[in-house]
Amino acid sequence: MQARLLLEDGTLFTGTSFGADVEKTGEVVFNTGITGYQEVLSDPSYCGQIVTMTYPLIGNYGITRDDFESVAPSIHGFVVRRHEPVPSNWRAQYSIEDLLKEYGIPAISGIDTRMLTRIIRQYGTMKGVLTTTNKSIEELQEMIAHTTIHELRDQVAKTSTQRIYNVPGSGERIVLVDFGAKSGIVRELTKRGCDVVVVPHNTTADEIRKLHPDGIQLSNGPGDPKDVPYAAKMVSELLGEYPIFGICLGHQLFALACGADTESLKFGHRGGNHPVKELESGRCYITSQNHGYTVTEASIAGTDLEVTHINNNDKTIEGLKHTQYPAFSVQYHPEAAPGPYDNSYLFDRFLEMIREHKRLNPKKPRQAELMAAAKGAL
Repeated sequence: MQARLLLEDGTLFTGTSFGADVEKTGEVVFNTGITGYQEVLSDPSYCGQIVTMTYPLIGNYGITRDDFESVAPSIHGFVVRRHEPVPSNWRAQYSIEDLLKEYGIPAISGIDTRMLTRIIRQYGTMKGVLTTTNKSIEELQEMIAHTTIHELRDQVAKTSTQRIYNVPGSGERIVLVDFGAKSGIVRELTKRGCDVVVVPHNTTADEIRKLHPDGIQLSNGPGDPKDVPYAAKMVSELLGEYPIFGICLGHQLFALACGADTESLKFGHRGGNHPVKELESGRCYITSQNHGYTVTEASIAGTDLEVTHINNNDKTIEGLKHTQYPAFSVQYHPEAAPGPYDNSYLFDRFLEMIREHKRLNPKKPRQAELMAAAKGAL
């Protein structure tokens, strides 16, 4: 079956459909990862986007449930040079085509993905439509025109959990605020014995306090951080009260809560091979990234924030820490392992920060707090 990808600038790509027989609009972006296509497909941060893979062969090692980053994909479309219909891997449970059809995701192969990537790099990300229908170019252009930026970016509510749930552990209690969290964040915390309580994106500071956390984890998520101002407000109210660690969108919300600003990148950072320099040590880490916004460098002046990491490619901010309170953040994904596992140390640093905060600020055991509250009620 034929598939077509039309960009808002009028560029048309015609290829072969290997996904669902549907039509979807989205923001067309590219990912430079050589592997990890299943993690890309299931990453909630890609909600509303049509993702182009720059690596030419996709699908060769199939799909396995163990590698999913969410319960169901939120991606709007998938673009590859060549897809492999018959995977060759002992872990493979089904093919990428099966996955795309199961979740209603359109996909196109057989097009010049290098040309498409060069267009996005030159002109920036843009809206597009991926279709298997016979609609005219004029009809498709009208669809793109009627797709608002707000519809493509305000996706946090669609990817966040709608209820509080607990992943039990015997260690520190971490409240994970879910803005579209990857399951890898939960895995890293539970691996360290943490008692993880996952809460929706719109949970208030008071509601978080009632959960008696030892620390607060701000997750990744899709879209513009300024679309969720209530989240930045929540972070600002809890700063200094609990140790805070932000990842990706959580990093941007942490910056906004501290008085800094964010801005859109021309074509974003998406892939598993982005070099990031830690300023204190001078060491360079290879990181996994997926974001279209960055913290504005000039806005850091006058805040209580200090830059800890920068991107070695374009010198954008990749890490921040608060100079007064136990709080820090990174723009990249320390829970992801694009080959090396070097960045998982940040979770250990977070737990060390929590223990130091507890040592300096001893509190009554939770049971004692509950008994005191019960006596007060009587």
